[in-house]
Amino acid sequence: MIKRGFDVIISIFGIIALFPLFLVVSLIIKLNSKGPILFKQARVGKNNKEFILYKFRSMQINSEKEGLLTIGNNDSRTTKVGRFLRKYKIDEFPQLLNIVKGDMSFVGPRPELRHFVNYYHTNDLTILDVKPGITGLASLNYRNESELLKKAKNPEEFYIKKIIPSKLNYNKTYLKKKSFAFDMKLILLTIYNIFKN
Repeated sequence: MIKRGFDVIISIFGIIALFPLFLVVSLIIKLNSKGPILFKQARVGKNNKEFILYKFRSMQINSEKEGLLTIGNNDSRTTKVGRFLRKYKIDEFPQLLNIVKGDMSFVGPRPELRHFVNYYHTNDLTILDVKPGITGLASLNYRNESELLKKAKNPEEFYIKKIIPSKLNYNKTYLKKKSFAFDMKLILLTIYNIFKN
């Protein structure tokens, strides 16, 4: 109850407070490259059900056809504006709408694509007992994920065999430690890491 109340109040306040920024970002995206302002993608959420996740579009249209993963901070498919949006996590702001809708929370396991959830073992599905989050324990520990993938000979294989199992362990740890206080700690750490970069 406390977590949901916090999510709804802060996300609505965030949408209202950031609305001028949303308008500016939307205009810049439209002027910078062809395509929609928002990037919409099906992700797996609570109870293994899919929902549509929103982001500001940071890549060229149809980039998914060239791979599901972002490889390096300067992935050639990323627009000039998109690199800036990704660096400061501004591309994630539309997920405030996902929080209001009840698809997501501020803190929790990052929602994954069905393609990658299919590689989970049965005991890994426990992380789908909670709402996915904008940030979380795994997200913080893999904030340099795209750079790790850039160094891999086969990025998708590396992601499936190395990163997914590690992320799952972090997410299971989160489930054991989850509390409102722990969520606040992870939110503050996320903000710190954004501005540290």
